[in-house]
Amino acid sequence: MKKLMLLLCLIACITARAQKEKAAAYINTYKALAIAEMIRSGVPASITLAQGILESQYGESDLAKASNNHFGIKCKTEWTGPKTYHDDDERGECFRVYATVEASYRDHSDFLKSRPHYAFLFKLDPSDYEGWAKGLKKAGYATSQTYPQQLLKVIHDYDLQQYSLEAIARMQNDAGTAATTAVTAVQPVASQQPALKEVKTPPITEEKEEEHKEAETLTTVTTELNTGIKKSTAYPTAGIFTINHVKVIYAPEGISLLALANQYNIGLSKLLEFNDLPEMDVLDTDRLIFLERKLKKGATDVHIVTADETLHDIAQKEGVRLESLLEYNNLRKEARPAAGEKLYLRTMTPVTAKQTKISR
Repeated sequence: MKKLMLLLCLIACITARAQKEKAAAYINTYKALAIAEMIRSGVPASITLAQGILESQYGESDLAKASNNHFGIKCKTEWTGPKTYHDDDERGECFRVYATVEASYRDHSDFLKSRPHYAFLFKLDPSDYEGWAKGLKKAGYATSQTYPQQLLKVIHDYDLQQYSLEAIARMQNDAGTAATTAVTAVQPVASQQPALKEVKTPPITEEKEEEHKEAETLTTVTTELNTGIKKSTAYPTAGIFTINHVKVIYAPEGISLLALANQYNIGLSKLLEFNDLPEMDVLDTDRLIFLERKLKKGATDVHIVTADETLHDIAQKEGVRLESLLEYNNLRKEARPAAGEKLYLRTMTPVTAKQTKISR
C-alpha cells in the first residue's frame, strides 16, 4: 500500500512539473502578443493568456495545432474564413480556422470587442481580472460553471497579472510622452513652469451579484519635473481613482474609517492594513486611503524626497507597500529621509544590493 501511495505521489509530481513547464513555454511564446492585444483592444493580457492556456490546452489541443484556434471560437454566422468541425457542446460543431496563431489572438480580441453582450467588460478597470473572469461566464463565453475559477487559478498560478500591468504601464508611458511632447511644443523655451496634465481613464465598475455598477475614476494628476520623475501633487476630492494601478480615494480629516470600510465593502482591519495605519476611529488628517493592497513595486524607479515628507507619505503617494520601500532602501520605519534624497521604488538601493551580494 505504501509503495502504491509513493508511486501515485511520484506520478502526480511528474505530471504537475510537466504541466508547469508547458505553461511556462506557452506564456513565454505568447506573452508579447497578449500585451500587444491589450494595448490595441483593451482585453487584459492576463485574461487572454489564461483563456489561451485553458482553451488550447497549452497550445496542444487538436483545434490549436491543426487550425491555430487557441480560444475555441466557433464560426458564427458572420465568419467567412476557413472552417473545421469538432465535437464540443454538440457533435460536429463549426470552428474558425486561422492562418497563424497571431490571427487567432487578434480575432479573439475583436470577437469580444464587437459583441454588445461583452461591452460591460470594457468598462471594468483594466487590472480587474477577477471581474473579467466572472463577466465572461456571465456573458456566456463558456458553459462550464467553474470557468471563472479555472481562469483565476491559471492567473494566480502563473502570475499572469504582471503582463496586464506591463501593458498598462506602456500605455501610460506612451500617453505621458505624447502629452509632454505636445506641451513642450507650445511652451516658451525660457519657461520653468512644470507641465500639469490630467488624464481620464475608463470608468471602473465593481461587480455585484446581479449587476455591474459603474464608478467614476481619474488617474492621479502629476507634474513632470526636470528630473523626469513623476510625483503626485493633487488628487480628485471625490470618487475612486488609481495610483500605481491600485484603487484609492482622498479622504478628509475627521471621517469615520468604519464608515469608509462599510461603504467600500472592506473590513476595517484590512483598510488599516492596506494603508499602513495604526488603529483609529476617525482620520487624524486628510489622507490617501487605498481600497486594495498596494503593489510591491512603484510605477517609477525612484522618488525624490521633498521637505517634511515621511516614509509613510511617500509609500502612499507612490502606491507602494511601506515594507517594500523600507527593504529597497535599507531603512527602519522610524527613519526620516532628507529633502532631495533619492529613494528606490522598484529595486534595492545599489549600496544595499552590493552588501547583500557580498554577504552571500
